[in-house]
Amino acid sequence: MINIKEDEKLSVMNHSCAHLLAQAVRHLYPKALFWVGPVIDSGFYYDIDLGDEVIKEEDLEKIEKEMKKIAKDGKRIVRHEISKEEALEMFKDDRYKIDLISRMDESENVISCYTQGDFTDLCRGPHVDSVKELKYFKLLKVSGAYWKGDANEKMLQRIYGVCFDTQEKLDEYLNLLEEAKKRDHKKLGRELDLFMISEYGPGFPFFLPKGMIVRNELENFWYKEHTKEGYQFIKTPIMLNKELWEISGHWYNYRENMYTSEIDDKTFAIKPMNCPGGMLVYKNSLHSYKDLPLRIGELGQVHRHEASGALNGLFRVRTFTQDDAHIFMREDQIESEIIKLINFIDRMYKVFGLTYDIELSTRPEEKYIGSIEIWDKSEAILEKACHEAGHDCKINPGDGAFYGPKLDFHIKDSLGRVWQCGTIQLDMNLPERFDLTYVDADGSKKRPIMLHRVIYGSIERFIGILIEHYAGAFPTWLSPVQVNIIPVNNEYHLEYANNLKKKFEELDIRCELDSREEKLGYKMRESQTKKIPYTLVIGDNEVNNDMITYRKHGDKDSVSLSVSDFIELIKNEIETKGVK
Repeated sequence: MINIKEDEKLSVMNHSCAHLLAQAVRHLYPKALFWVGPVIDSGFYYDIDLGDEVIKEEDLEKIEKEMKKIAKDGKRIVRHEISKEEALEMFKDDRYKIDLISRMDESENVISCYTQGDFTDLCRGPHVDSVKELKYFKLLKVSGAYWKGDANEKMLQRIYGVCFDTQEKLDEYLNLLEEAKKRDHKKLGRELDLFMISEYGPGFPFFLPKGMIVRNELENFWYKEHTKEGYQFIKTPIMLNKELWEISGHWYNYRENMYTSEIDDKTFAIKPMNCPGGMLVYKNSLHSYKDLPLRIGELGQVHRHEASGALNGLFRVRTFTQDDAHIFMREDQIESEIIKLINFIDRMYKVFGLTYDIELSTRPEEKYIGSIEIWDKSEAILEKACHEAGHDCKINPGDGAFYGPKLDFHIKDSLGRVWQCGTIQLDMNLPERFDLTYVDADGSKKRPIMLHRVIYGSIERFIGILIEHYAGAFPTWLSPVQVNIIPVNNEYHLEYANNLKKKFEELDIRCELDSREEKLGYKMRESQTKKIPYTLVIGDNEVNNDMITYRKHGDKDSVSLSVSDFIELIKNEIETKGVK
């Protein structure tokens, strides 16, 4: 799916279309006031204060109609430059624009605004030349949004839309959105009995039995592959003393997102990250240069306070399990270890059919620890290692973690949507703060270099991504139910079906038997709806010839073969994870 922000032409069109939306809203709702209307990856939005009036989904059509009327009129979009004083006078009755103007940098003595017909808006631009260029757009939805994202401020109405340069591109995009709705992991999670969210725990997902199968398979795969790569595994406490978080820097840089509690008159914090616990594990033993690199993995559950409005199924939660690992190494091992890690992540993602791009996130402008010299050195090492591993990396200025720069892996799903999952963070600061050392060949104490890294990112979020990537039809190795057995007539075929089920279960093939007194066609359709990889129909021919007849999910044709051949087929598919 295209990223509007990254396409210069579409970015300008969508920004201009946001102004077209605002003008149409002003025509229909004369008292409307406007906050900001930025371009986003999926198009644009505008935050609007309508007083007591409420825009509903059904109102979007009349707003679109007014937008088309304005576009057809074909007014030019004209840029004006005015002083800050003039801008304050021009927008004196608009609290939102006054707030924007007053917060502008003192050096910005010249302020730009854009006029199209009877509508003028404060804006840096750029814009298209005329509103008549804005022909192919669609308003998508309306929602609430707090002013400045602050829950203590007024709730505004946010209208989302998208604009393209041709009708064909717009139709293609809208079709993708429709497909994405069908794949919504919250919807499929309910239908497939994978997980639930309770009103007693907003942001705290419950995994149901079938969801636990998917989760356990992902975790088992993770442990198996990490064991091959020489990792050792630990489990650290979920709550630790405030003093530890002060040493790590989290207390000063991340306090607003942490949950705390009082124990024996001391403040404890539930961990938002696994790193400090990993530091204590390293410090528990003496280490020699011969021990390094030391790769320590942890599937660690963390808690972070997220705003209630940001919660979204498994994508944005308040507790999740990071597939963390901390790698301690000598300075001469940094580059080779990062290259090895990039290749490992590449191998893991290929199993799921996921492609990716890599982004190098550099030092934040504020809230970072360590010297600029160390940051510059770390960033250069990450960029070089990425190239040595055969990958390009896009620079993402200022988006590093507060303790170090990072390589972020942006995976692309089957709809072309991009998700940030894996990350490799080079940290030369926390080993200093925790006074981590190893004994070098000459007997002196040296400071190890450290990598933080995840591959799934979060088990919960990765499951959500996979649900939508596969549209709920998991590959056989991941599927909660791998085989569904349907006897045509219980009187004649149930015993054979039960024997098959027992044989499959002995071979660790997950199966169900549907012996309900329902029509065969109904049970077949339901099996497809549940997205079970293999549906077996057992009738006279199968019983008399020791065979099975199966239909694979998504296929129209049925295939008959011996039981032993089917077992060989499905076992091979499970063991290879379907990767050819």
